[in-house]
Amino acid sequence: MSLKVTIDPAAATAPYEQLRGQIAQEARAGRLPVNYKLPTVRGLAEELGLAANTVAKAYRALEEDGVIETRGRHGTYIAAGDASAREVAAAATAYVERTRRLGLDRDAARAAVDEALRAAYGDA
Repeated sequence: MSLKVTIDPAAATAPYEQLRGQIAQEARAGRLPVNYKLPTVRGLAEELGLAANTVAKAYRALEEDGVIETRGRHGTYIAAGDASAREVAAAATAYVERTRRLGLDRDAARAAVDEALRAAYGDA
């Protein structure tokens, strides 16, 4: 098993975001199992023809999302558990509490979410 990532320099999405998204997708799909050791920042940057700072930015975002964990000098690994699911659940709970305090009913709260999803992901 190995990390298979491709970066499209012509894409509208920034390279660090392409890298972040692909690693997150591979981890969530189980193609990168828990405790899989990722390449070093410099090693992956060389392999992909990216600046080390670009890979480091992607790794930082993945760590914040709970997808990976850095174990000091031992390396960077796919994290155990689904921290992203927990974070989304917490955000959803906070959203519901806030909309109730603002006096929105369910339909208005759902409409706001639907609009935000359309803005973020496009019409579909």
